Amino acid sequence: MAITLVIHGGAGNITPAMMTKEQEQQYNEGLKLALDKGYDVLKNGGASLDAVVTAIAALEDNPIFNAGKGSVFTKK
Repeated sequence: MAITLVIHGGAGNITPAMMTKEQEQQYNEGLKLALDKGYDVLKNGGASLDAVVTAIAALEDNPIFNAGKGSVFTKK
């Protein structure tokens, strides 16, 4: 059985050109962590809903993303 889990880091228009290499690495690491945590749930026989909740929680717990905080923050 194949396992597929898809996430995204937001609906904004941030491109790698707008970030430092360090920031880009932090985004990629945060996304990978969320995928890995959700995948682990599925790999261990967990329910798909639990995998999604786990992946979302990883994004919500990461300060790089504003997941679970409402609309995109106003940048001044």
